[in-house]
Amino acid sequence: MIFRKPCSLLIILFGVFNLIFVRKLKFTKTSWILILCIASPVLLELLLFWNNDSFSKGLKAIEKSTSLVLFPIFIIGNYQRVKFLRLIETYSIATTFIILGFAIRFYIIYPDLLSKYLNRIDLFEIGYKFADSIGIHAPALNMHLAFVSVCAFYFVFYSFHNNEKRTLKILRFAIFLLSFSFVLLVNTRMALVNVLIGYAIVFIVEIKSKISLNRIALTSIGLLIVLGGILFFFVQKNPYMKQKYSTVTFAYMDKVGKLDEIDHPEIYAFNTLAARLSIWKSAWELSVKNLPFGVGASDGKPELNKYYKETNQHFLAKFEFPTHNQFLDFLLKFGILGPLVVILYIFTIGYLGYDLKNAVIISFFIIFLTSNLIDDFLLRFDGIAFSGFWFSVFSSYWLQQKFTLDREPEAV
Repeated sequence: MIFRKPCSLLIILFGVFNLIFVRKLKFTKTSWILILCIASPVLLELLLFWNNDSFSKGLKAIEKSTSLVLFPIFIIGNYQRVKFLRLIETYSIATTFIILGFAIRFYIIYPDLLSKYLNRIDLFEIGYKFADSIGIHAPALNMHLAFVSVCAFYFVFYSFHNNEKRTLKILRFAIFLLSFSFVLLVNTRMALVNVLIGYAIVFIVEIKSKISLNRIALTSIGLLIVLGGILFFFVQKNPYMKQKYSTVTFAYMDKVGKLDEIDHPEIYAFNTLAARLSIWKSAWELSVKNLPFGVGASDGKPELNKYYKETNQHFLAKFEFPTHNQFLDFLLKFGILGPLVVILYIFTIGYLGYDLKNAVIISFFIIFLTSNLIDDFLLRFDGIAFSGFWFSVFSSYWLQQKFTLDREPEAV
């Protein structure tokens, strides 16, 4: 999921494999509704394909979203074979060890950067430099890592609740600590908030009904000490974190829509909320002018860049910022239908989690919703494939619980 080329190859192989066994696919009316919900973004692109100025760019936009058709058909079509807990644990362990390998590689290949950071120089860039060394945008990487860490956290409690072997408990706790450390390493604001919210959701939803009040209190104290200790150590080693979450974020709020009035905005405005609000303001104004059908899937970013120039916002025009909000992005591209499809897509995930009372799915919903409030992950291949895959898995698990007579807890 993190790497576009390997992920694209695996999706192709996955599709070919399932075509060989296409007769094994089984669908119900409910499963088709879920498939249409998951495929709704690409269906919207097809519906309004005529609105693109460029035929080839329109096709390219659709090509990025084809996994939203493949995943639901082949995964939900085999929903009875999906092993939900095994999948999320395998995913969380594998991703954690892959990132551990890349962290070791980063410190070996870039010793000069490591030396600089240890001397507390340019600490604001460490997460982005690490993400760049992997070849992925830092917020996208941390969206994945936040979900991985929540999954790892869930399995720590799963081990204790099921009285599993001590070795397994220690292994799962180590995976959890590593995954949380990587979220801190990449250090994007929304991911850190999301991962802490995810931990709270896991604790409340999954643990409260299964463990005595005394054990809950002891477990809570232990976790707070461990997480608090890690955060304290990290902040001590990275004092820029205090600025990032306070003065840097909320600086220049009086310059929304007027970022060029800031002295050297390319230095001081990049990580501010004022920059996001300026982008959103422009995207909203341009969207309103192009109702009811928007500017077209392939023309959203070019038209927004043109609008920056027309309104003399040179800083935004120079760096060609996208909308950084999925609801606004779809409003700009597809008009009135755009944000309605985003709401359908994201909030259906929330419904599945709420209906199942499943902390992992609810946490994914929170992570993906908030990530798309400040970014636009249904534009990016990694966000499309990431959400399409897990949405399909969650739907399969929901169907299992609704239509399978055997309700026994699944073995991991």
